[in-house]
Amino acid sequence: MSINVIEQPENQTPSVLPVELDQTQTLRDSVAKAMAHYFEQLEGEKVSNVYDFVLAEIEAPLLEATMKFVRDNQTNASKVLGLNRGTLRKKLKQYDLL
Repeated sequence: MSINVIEQPENQTPSVLPVELDQTQTLRDSVAKAMAHYFEQLEGEKVSNVYDFVLAEIEAPLLEATMKFVRDNQTNASKVLGLNRGTLRKKLKQYDLL
């Protein structure tokens, strides 16, 4: 059996990669901490497709935060993210952010 999501009890909000906010912690440190926590929670379960899973988990909030930062200006967001504007629009649609 392969899994790539940690299931939470019904009365809790899903939190696949929980990270405590620490103002001194780098993004890299946060990802490392979250991934260590994720793998600890597997308790021996087999896992696959972690790369795609993690990208999907971080891409939506990255796009949301960037769009908020640029006040929904897609041209500026594409520059900030280093993406072609068409690619940005495709990703915004993918995550229902348009």
